[in-house]
Amino acid sequence: MSYFHLTSEERYVISHLALYGLSLREIGRRLNRHHTTISREIKRNRPTYADDAVYWYDDAQYFLDKRKRMPHHAIRQSNPQLVHYVKCKLEQDWSPEQIVNRLTVDYPNSKTMRICHETIYQWIYSDAKNGGDLYTHLRRHHKRRRKQRRYGSGRGLIPGRISISERPEAVDNRKRFGDWEGDTVEGAKGSGGIASHVERKSRYLVSAQLSDKTAETMTIASAKAFRRIPRVMRKTLTVDNGKEFSYFKKLEKKTGFSVYFADPYSAWQRGSNENTNGLIRQYFPKGTNFKDITNKDLALVVKKINHRPRKCLNYQTPHEVFYSAIRGALST
Repeated sequence: MSYFHLTSEERYVISHLALYGLSLREIGRRLNRHHTTISREIKRNRPTYADDAVYWYDDAQYFLDKRKRMPHHAIRQSNPQLVHYVKCKLEQDWSPEQIVNRLTVDYPNSKTMRICHETIYQWIYSDAKNGGDLYTHLRRHHKRRRKQRRYGSGRGLIPGRISISERPEAVDNRKRFGDWEGDTVEGAKGSGGIASHVERKSRYLVSAQLSDKTAETMTIASAKAFRRIPRVMRKTLTVDNGKEFSYFKKLEKKTGFSVYFADPYSAWQRGSNENTNGLIRQYFPKGTNFKDITNKDLALVVKKINHRPRKCLNYQTPHEVFYSAIRGALST
């Protein structure tokens, strides 16, 4: 039987499926590859300073390209300068994203002084397993990365979905109001959760309680939550591929939104939503029983978040920016 090397696209998929806890056999099945091929790839191209479970696409591709150019004895060497830089910046409470981007400023011409922010996260969690305290410098002091089970749990994409690639380009640059991102914040098993919708330009949050995660409940709750938002501020809604959004056509009809779906395993395409969900978790930690949370409780949290100044808004609040935009839109 002929053998074909893994492609960069396959390495990308492997890195994300491994992150979400899928077994080597399951990853192999999804890629139509033997599980030993997946095992060999992970062992060969994982970061040299991380534990056995870590495998990231950026690093794997980097090691592969470097291996083609360098003698074999140099391949397995780690980069002490990079490790020292990352550790020092973490101890100054820099985020992994800040470190990654600052490296390009401090070392603009050095390809060896590059790292993926996800690799830094995994290094931090590996350090915590060994009794280290680097995790205490993160904004959220988790010793372990939270598993995100939704991705990979479905066998296919929602029928009729419109990809984010077809979304108007005007949405990408955040120069207009009315473009939203949608997601859910899950509670303890069987206790429901929260529908969270964030306006991309103002970071204004609209939320609703969910008694369960069915598509019908999500659609009804979201449509009701948006009744108080003027139609002019309801242009697009970008969501993930969770089954709770499978009634998106009904949601479009009820709200006037054009609904688009992010690519699988691409939470960064809904960055505002992911960040805001982190703020919500400050008040409703993982495992919260939402049956004990009232609508009044949720409204108070949403109000606090919408009235919190944001650096990205020049320290205005989402409420100030959003309602200023509404007044401007309705006056024209």
